Amino acid sequence: MVFNAAVTNNDDHPRNHALLRRQKGWRLSPAYDLVPAPVVSLERRDLGLTVGDDGRTASIYNLLSQAGRFGLPAEEARGDRSTRRCVRHWRDDFFAWGVSVKDIDHIAPAIPPDCFFFFEKQRGA
Repeated sequence: MVFNAAVTNNDDHPRNHALLRRQKGWRLSPAYDLVPAPVVSLERRDLGLTVGDDGRTASIYNLLSQAGRFGLPAEEARGDRSTRRCVRHWRDDFFAWGVSVKDIDHIAPAIPPDCFFFFEKQRGA
């Protein structure tokens, strides 16, 4: 869900976040059908699903507001750096995978600036 918000996938739906039944119980499935959408509004990014206390707002604060509903203490939810790393280095990865500069420039407005993960800077991390 954080990745959805971080790439402005405003066509999110419950099937992006499915559960799989495993021998030891239910597990979150790998994400799929995530499509970055270049931003239309410079003031606000919204998702298709309600994800937190502030409804559909695609902000890290809104996403973290409901971490407990997923069995994650807020500190644990903040601690996952893999999504942040992926989003921060997306241009390098796209370029390495052979995506054209034109296509990279087209998708760039879908990716928010580092301030999306602002809580990290406030905490000195």
